[in-house]
Amino acid sequence: MSPVSTHPPHGQSSLRTVQVLGGGNAGSSAHVRSLASGLVARGVRVTVCAPAEADRLYDFTGAGAEHVHVPRSSDPASVAALREACRDADLVHAHGLHASFRAVLALGGRRTPLVVTWHNRAHAEGARAHLLRLLERRVVKAATVVLGTTSDLVDRARGSGARDARLAAVALPPPPRPAEQDDPERAGSKLRAELGATGRPLLMAVGSLERHRGYRTLLDAVHAWRRLDPVPLVVIAGEGPLRGVLQRRIEDEELPVRLIGRRDDVGDLLAAADLALLPSGWESRSVFAQAALHARVPLVATRVGGIPELVGEAAELVPYGNAKALADAVTALLADPARCELLKDNGTRQAATWPTEDETVAQVLSVYDELTQPRPLL
Repeated sequence: MSPVSTHPPHGQSSLRTVQVLGGGNAGSSAHVRSLASGLVARGVRVTVCAPAEADRLYDFTGAGAEHVHVPRSSDPASVAALREACRDADLVHAHGLHASFRAVLALGGRRTPLVVTWHNRAHAEGARAHLLRLLERRVVKAATVVLGTTSDLVDRARGSGARDARLAAVALPPPPRPAEQDDPERAGSKLRAELGATGRPLLMAVGSLERHRGYRTLLDAVHAWRRLDPVPLVVIAGEGPLRGVLQRRIEDEELPVRLIGRRDDVGDLLAAADLALLPSGWESRSVFAQAALHARVPLVATRVGGIPELVGEAAELVPYGNAKALADAVTALLADPARCELLKDNGTRQAATWPTEDETVAQVLSVYDELTQPRPLL
C-alpha cells in the first residue's frame, strides 16, 4: 500500500473531499461517519452532502466534517446544491448508486476525480431493474475509481464498464454494547420479557420489510418450528412495504412472529437473542451479520452475494428461498448447544479478520493520493 497523507505542510491547504451520501442505508451512512472522522484526524477537509436526517442520526459534524443538506431526490434543486458543494473539491467520493448518479450530474463532465463506493446492490424488478442497470453503467463509466465492498460487486462494476474497479476495505464502527453495562444478563432478560420470549428461544431478524429480504420464506419456515417445545419466537425489526402482507399472514396462520418496527437498539436485541436470522436474496457486507458475529450470536444466513466471503465458517448457510433448509438449520442449532458455541468462537475469530477503521481510512487515502498528486514529467 502506498504512503498516505497526514497533516499538510505548514502554510499549505489540505485536500478537500466531498462525501456524497443518499442517507437511506445504515451501512453506508455509518461507513461515511467513520471515514469522515478518520480523514479529518489526518488533516483532510471533509464535506458530507446528505439529507439533514442523516446528519442528525450519524453526527457528521461531530466528526469534524462540514454537513451540507442535499435531499435524496435527483431533482434540479438537489443537483444544484450538490454542484455548489463540489465546486472547489479536490475529489468527490459518492456512496451508493443513487448518490453516485447525483454526483455524476453535479460534476457535469468536470475533471474532478470521482470515487464511487458500491456498498450494496440496488433491488428492483421489471422496467425499474432495467433502469437501474442503465444508471449503473452511466455511473461506473463516469467514475475514476469504483470501490466494491465485495468481490461480486467489483465484478459487477467491471462488467458494467468500469475503468478501474477495486475491492474496498470497509469497516464499520464497533457495534454499541447493551444499554445496561453493569448487568447485561438482567438487561437481556428484561428485553426478552418485553418481547414475549421468556422461557422460549428468541430468533432475531433485522432489515427492511421488502421482497428481497426473504421474509416470506422465513414465515414458511416458522411452520416447522411450531411443533417444538417450547415454541421459538421470531422477532423482526424493520419497516417497509410488505408490513401489511406479512402481518396478515402472521395473524391468519397464527404464527409465533412479532413485527416490532424500526429499532435503534439492535445491539440490545442481539444480546437478548438465541439465534440471528438473515434470509435475504442478496447481501453484501451485511451490517446485521457483522453485528451478530461481534455479539457472539449464532447466525443462520442465506448463501448469497457477499455473505459467504464475509462470515466464512462462522454461520450456518442455506440456499435462498428454501424454507425447509432454513427450518432444518434453525431446528438443528436449537438442539445443539455445542455447535452454537463453535459458531460463536468462529464468529469472534472471523470478526478479527475484518478491516479495521484505520485500515479502511488508509486504503481510501491511498486512492485519494493516487488520484490527486501531481504526476512526475517523463
